[in-house]
Amino acid sequence: MMTDIPHNQFSPAPRTLPALLAWYGALSPSSLERLDLYYASEARFCDPFNEVCGIAAIRTVFEHMFETVETPRFAFHTKIGSGAQAFVAWTFTGRVRQHAFDVPGCTHLSFDEDGLVTSHQDFWDAATLWRQLPLIRFPATWLCKRFSAKLA
Repeated sequence: MMTDIPHNQFSPAPRTLPALLAWYGALSPSSLERLDLYYASEARFCDPFNEVCGIAAIRTVFEHMFETVETPRFAFHTKIGSGAQAFVAWTFTGRVRQHAFDVPGCTHLSFDEDGLVTSHQDFWDAATLWRQLPLIRFPATWLCKRFSAKLA
């Protein structure tokens, strides 16, 4: 059964959200050692390329990011929390083979009673990234144009 929350009123954001975002803001290969301070042992992580469960699998996703992206950074813009959930709007920047990119997106986070993330769902358009990378820029741009509406 859903609990009704009055319109335009939110319960407090999860207390651990500021610490989690500070950790992401300084994310590095060495900071992955602290993943278990922020994520529950069986947390689910999903983005356009991955859907995994468990801290070890989530760590593998981030290790892969550090192997393939130079200087990955997240800049946070909007944070909205209510009870055990939060939405965060961000921009992800980095370089792939010397080519800079920036991708806007948002994340839906769910927290347990201890303030640990149990579900992390990223929403972003992979085509936004692909159109910024030289090897696949042309086919990605062509596909986007092919599927876009033709306006008069």
